[in-house]
Amino acid sequence: MIQFIDLRSKKDSDIFNKLASRSQIEYGDTQDRVSDIVNNVKKNGDKAVFEYTALFDNTELCPDNLMVSQVEIEEAYGKVDKELIEVIKRARKNIAQFHEKQLEKSWFTTGEDGVLLGQLYNPIEVVGIYSPGGTAAYPSSVLMNAVPAKVAGVKRIVMVTPPGGSKGINPAVLVAANEAGVNEIYRIGGAQAVAALAFGTQSIPKVDKVVGPGNIYVALAKRMVYGYCDIDMIAGPSEIMVVADETANPRFVAADMLSQAEHDAIASSLLVTTSEDLAEQVKCELELQLNQLPRKEMAEKSLKDFGAIILVDSIDSAIDVVNKIAPEHLELCVNEPFSLISYIKNAGAIFLGNYSSEPLGDYYAGPNHVLPTSGTARFFSPLNISEFMKKSSIISYSKKALSQVKDDVIMFAEAEGLKAHANAIRVRFE
Repeated sequence: MIQFIDLRSKKDSDIFNKLASRSQIEYGDTQDRVSDIVNNVKKNGDKAVFEYTALFDNTELCPDNLMVSQVEIEEAYGKVDKELIEVIKRARKNIAQFHEKQLEKSWFTTGEDGVLLGQLYNPIEVVGIYSPGGTAAYPSSVLMNAVPAKVAGVKRIVMVTPPGGSKGINPAVLVAANEAGVNEIYRIGGAQAVAALAFGTQSIPKVDKVVGPGNIYVALAKRMVYGYCDIDMIAGPSEIMVVADETANPRFVAADMLSQAEHDAIASSLLVTTSEDLAEQVKCELELQLNQLPRKEMAEKSLKDFGAIILVDSIDSAIDVVNKIAPEHLELCVNEPFSLISYIKNAGAIFLGNYSSEPLGDYYAGPNHVLPTSGTARFFSPLNISEFMKKSSIISYSKKALSQVKDDVIMFAEAEGLKAHANAIRVRFE
């Protein structure tokens, strides 16, 4: 079911290349179709959006029913378990409190002779959130995308989500959006929704940034509109890596690996361990627990194609594997997990100890679950407050301060052949 890889006698494996090849952001044959959709929406606005919604979602839309009404949102509360609503509220509070600690303040510094420098922080004014529909409707993702934007001070948060056919939009998604402070919700999905947010239509506002997960059509559309607006990241399939020694609980490890395997057939679940006994026990636990899952077929394929139990000769070697793969989720189920933190260079989120299970981060703890995947933790960070802020540099020189550096600036400009740059400084002292 899951392959064993022994790195104790060798230092490489095809698992690294295999993981790198599974990204769902490759263009493939889908690129042209998405490009046509994006360009059509850019040119024709609402008309194109309504046509694609009828074609792909079998839903007839018009300006009057495009936006979810406040009445529908209030009705959604009656369709969601009251205890779940309270959980959503508590999760929202945890997420807000965590992200409030990331807030940065504008600052200024002064020097001699009238020099003032600084940095001004302002929130992005309008943010668009994409929320998937169908079986991929996740209220938790709505919280993780909207709450940081709200904390950052974004004035207008616009959400798009597929209309959901006869069942309508998942009521828990509407509740989460309302609790998180989303201002407007439009019942559109797919590449056409991303394009509508990026360019604006007659009914949908143009946004400054698009965030949120989606399928290959959504991912490609986000990539295509980047530059017209900002985006968060192009997310690939989910992944988890567990680093464990002989002190780890095999049942816990297997359960956490399966928590990601059930996401997607190309999700990746890896165990890196120094213990052969633990490796065998985890393999047995995976087989036992797999049979209890409703999404058994999906999880089984994920483990077979992109899962692995990797044996290494030391924890140092395990850390080398971590930094090479740069996993989205990393669990350190070892005797002293805190002692390893400074050695982890590439990981989206790090979970320390046997009781810091990955789903805790997905739903409740507070840190963002929008994380870099497919090795991009080498250069990307989790979604955070900075994603919703802009920074402006502040520069102020008095005449005396400029006189002391004018010759340096003129020389630099002339060295680059930019006479007008040099002259803009020179004329002030003629």
